[in-house]
Amino acid sequence: MVNINPTRISGRWRSGFALDVHTTSSEVHGHDEYGHPRFETNRSEIGELLYKAKYHFDKSVIPVIAETVGSFVESFLPAMDLIVPVPPSTPRREQPLILIARALAAKIKVSLAEDCVWKIRETPHLKNADDYDQRWRLLDGAFQADSALAAGKTLLLLDDLYRSGATLNAITSVLYDKGGAKDIFALTISRTRSKQ
Repeated sequence: MVNINPTRISGRWRSGFALDVHTTSSEVHGHDEYGHPRFETNRSEIGELLYKAKYHFDKSVIPVIAETVGSFVESFLPAMDLIVPVPPSTPRREQPLILIARALAAKIKVSLAEDCVWKIRETPHLKNADDYDQRWRLLDGAFQADSALAAGKTLLLLDDLYRSGATLNAITSVLYDKGGAKDIFALTISRTRSKQ
């Protein structure tokens, strides 16, 4: 298990946490042949594992991430009925968050609902949106929830990276308002250093 520094994240959910920052520092170290800056980035322990899973497709880190997330959930959160992973922003054959959610479900013995929430329309990449309100407008009406899965249940909404909370808030609203969820706890593996 890795060292983490959990912080609270605010939103419509009952309670939420990010396990640690994603990066601890990032400095420009020269430029590539096209004039684009090259960065030397340092990450938290969990941030580095997540980076390997997402960008190097390293499945060997999935059990370590799931063990860390699971230990936190069992120590700090109430009993859950269902784990609901945030739907991916871009389709890809194997989503690291889904693999982490599956391993977490097995570790803490809670059902996983991969299809409890889904996108009903495409959205642009949110990293290009400047502020929370702009992100919220882009996400408004973008998700749907399965009330047959969510109604009356206590859910753990799981995401990999917390930036502004717009995505988690949009999904939480759909799970409460359309899905009939009883209670929602939000958990992200990492968060950005800046509060954007």
